[in-house]
Amino acid sequence: MPDSSTGNTATPARRTVLAATAGVTAALAVAGRSPAAAAPDDDRLRALVSGMTLQEKVGQLFVMRVYGHSATAPDQADADANLKEIGVRTAAELLAKYRVGGIVYFSWAHNTRDPHQIAELSNGIQKASLELPRGLPVLISTDQEHGIVARVGAPATLFPGAMAIGAGRSRSDARTLGRLAGRELRALGIRQDYAPVADVNVDPANPVIGVRSFGADPAAVAALVAAEVRGYQGSGVAATAKHFPGHGDTDVDSHTGLPTITHSREQWETLDAPPFRAAIAAGIDSIMTAHLRVPALDGSGDPATLSRPILTGILREELGYDGVVVTDSLGMEGVRTGYGDDRVPVLALKAGADQLLNPPDLDLAWNAVLDAVRGGELTEARLDESILRILRLKAKLGLFRDPYVSPAGVDRAVGTTAHRAAADRIAERTTTLLVNEGGLLPLSRRRHPRILVVGADPASPSGTTGPPTGVLADALTGLGFTATALPTGTAPSAATVDRAVAAARDADAVVAGTYNVTAGSGQQTLVRALLATGKPVVALALRNPYDVAHLPDVRACLASYSWTDVELRAAARVIAGRVRPRGKLPVPVMRADDPTQVLYPLGHGLSY
Repeated sequence: MPDSSTGNTATPARRTVLAATAGVTAALAVAGRSPAAAAPDDDRLRALVSGMTLQEKVGQLFVMRVYGHSATAPDQADADANLKEIGVRTAAELLAKYRVGGIVYFSWAHNTRDPHQIAELSNGIQKASLELPRGLPVLISTDQEHGIVARVGAPATLFPGAMAIGAGRSRSDARTLGRLAGRELRALGIRQDYAPVADVNVDPANPVIGVRSFGADPAAVAALVAAEVRGYQGSGVAATAKHFPGHGDTDVDSHTGLPTITHSREQWETLDAPPFRAAIAAGIDSIMTAHLRVPALDGSGDPATLSRPILTGILREELGYDGVVVTDSLGMEGVRTGYGDDRVPVLALKAGADQLLNPPDLDLAWNAVLDAVRGGELTEARLDESILRILRLKAKLGLFRDPYVSPAGVDRAVGTTAHRAAADRIAERTTTLLVNEGGLLPLSRRRHPRILVVGADPASPSGTTGPPTGVLADALTGLGFTATALPTGTAPSAATVDRAVAAARDADAVVAGTYNVTAGSGQQTLVRALLATGKPVVALALRNPYDVAHLPDVRACLASYSWTDVELRAAARVIAGRVRPRGKLPVPVMRADDPTQVLYPLGHGLSY
């Protein structure tokens, strides 16, 4: 029965499903064969394309955000936000007006409150689209990278992020992550995941990729990308390698500016290309573009998203990729710089993109593409190429056979005990011990019964409990210590440092969580003051492993690569000696006083 809290039907009745899909299944039917018997072949997909109006074709190219937990009855504030930004009130109205081929979920858009709500939203979206004349199933997507970027939070299973997986160096773990995470996403009605990140992070100052990358070694990144792709796609979810042609060597965030990658063509082939080649060899379903310039690949000054030499010349023709190309968000400054919002979608299609993700003004973008076809700048045949790729992907993912999900399926797959245990085991293999002078670690419940946990409490990644100091203290207490949390922030004041020092006098050991430490920062001052108390101090880099270069006096330092619960709990077990550290640095750490010199090389990692 309908859930009054969402306005969606949790489990569409069979009659509703049949009625909603009747137009599609009739178009796909072959004499003597049920549409459920096999994925539709190209002839039937082409017949669908030829039966579309031009407006419907344009809509299929767009993947759009929409506010609200329900397809038909969002909260009033979300309906108002939709009306302001998109000109419609609900996801159902969005589909009816623009016939979009995809919808992307965000936690900030209130799409992902809890698993059953997400499943009901997905069903509501499919029902609304399939009940339209010539209605097609919707490809629902999200950014579920794990680690610091996850749109679907607990009670769904959250796995370690890419750089942690890089530290674990296990292709089996990467594949398991993709397989289990994909199983959960599919149960929620999400069939396209914008992961894994295929960027090789060779710049420690990279403000946008960093720990979202598997590491700095192209071969290692390539192997883990391929493994994760196989895991996701083996579970029936389209993986998306991003951000082509490579976003790992930049100190500019493409959300706020237009980066330039200065690699030569030879450097690109050596550093950036291998993970994308590996993804293609693994059968990747979609590849996301990067909003950045690569003069060695295209000297025009256009960002890769708008570059025909890069998307068609290199990705399609040289690398032989014929899957779906999705742009990164068209609301990012990296693609808007120097281009009007009406020109960006047209230029992206001319460059070779298929899916146009999240334009800032959908009505402007949609009409711009429509006008470009009517005016002859784009041909309808060019649109048909992209639509056929999109429909092939929808068919491969089973959306024509059964676009709906069930509450029972959610319960069987999402956040299960087995999945959470797998995430914990994987995380235990990623924690990296960088320094352990005098065998300070592991801490002993006999010698160090009282532990003070201080440090930064950055906003918790989506769906984790947080804050980090509290999670660590709770985990250590659960391991037999008496642990107390004292948050000190990323820029502790002198008074905060004094409070921490006073608290440390009553503790037997201190664990200090650090977050992006820089020279002369308050975090350095805090750690030095704690060391001066004579109490054992263990530093835990919550994000970037590069923190250790700015903490030369600590006797013990570990890296967790993120501050999600699963990674923090694993670090606590390592600190307590319940498991031995096994992670190895997937990036080199350079000296703070001489960044040309290596402090800890790629592959460094201690154990007990």
